[in-house]
Amino acid sequence: MVNSAPKIVTPDSVADRLTALLGDSLIALTFANEEVALHVRRDALAQVMEQLRGQEYQQLMEIAGVDYPDRPERFEVVYCLLSVTKNHRLRVHVSTDEDMPVPSVTHIWPVAGWLEREVFDMYGVVFEGNSDLRRILTDYGFKGHPQRKDFPLTGYVELRYSEDDKRVVYEPVKLAQDFRSFDFMSPWEGAEYILPGDEKAKGEAPGAPTPAPAAPAASTPKTTEKKADTGAGEAANKAAEVKSADAPAKPASATDEGEGVAKPEDKA
Repeated sequence: MVNSAPKIVTPDSVADRLTALLGDSLIALTFANEEVALHVRRDALAQVMEQLRGQEYQQLMEIAGVDYPDRPERFEVVYCLLSVTKNHRLRVHVSTDEDMPVPSVTHIWPVAGWLEREVFDMYGVVFEGNSDLRRILTDYGFKGHPQRKDFPLTGYVELRYSEDDKRVVYEPVKLAQDFRSFDFMSPWEGAEYILPGDEKAKGEAPGAPTPAPAAPAASTPKTTEKKADTGAGEAANKAAEVKSADAPAKPASATDEGEGVAKPEDKA
């Protein structure tokens, strides 16, 4: 099957050239899945981007955020660059936390304004130098950053658009059932209750009725691989033609012009 993904061309010795270009601004260079990823110092991000822009990586395609809660600097901001002339893609990674800002690259790519705003809205990462860094979800009274791993996914307040008030309103969650109880245990953690059907794997409970023993399996399974096994065939047809001695006699035909059709005079 032909892969539908666009073909990626990795220029020869690109790793050596980028390592020599970025110098001490480069923390690590990794190559996986035919893609080059550059991990750079946060304070040198703007300089690195200008250098890559001069190396014909003309377009900033996307800025993504990644959350690693176990790391001291739990967030990574990933910049996806494209060189149209080289037909090559690059990813640039910088790490930060909830307080340390990341230098904005809006002066290099104006499209970064909206992309940085999305990362700030979803992860809370602050971009220094972005003059329009505002919440996108503010209009809905949204609190918190939804893409963080520790973002609460349950609550007792819901919001909806009210046709009467012509705005989004908050109100307590209304459920149809009388008793509200949520099971927050993940099946992957090992549930303590028994799912329907699992009790069969542990045998019958004490005091349960003993089921009837199953019939033993036949040593030779019955098959119908040839005509004689089905009871049909020429022998069966000849046997069907033999009339039994007590069979009733067939009545004679009432007319000579057609069996079963009588003339009007025959009925008179």
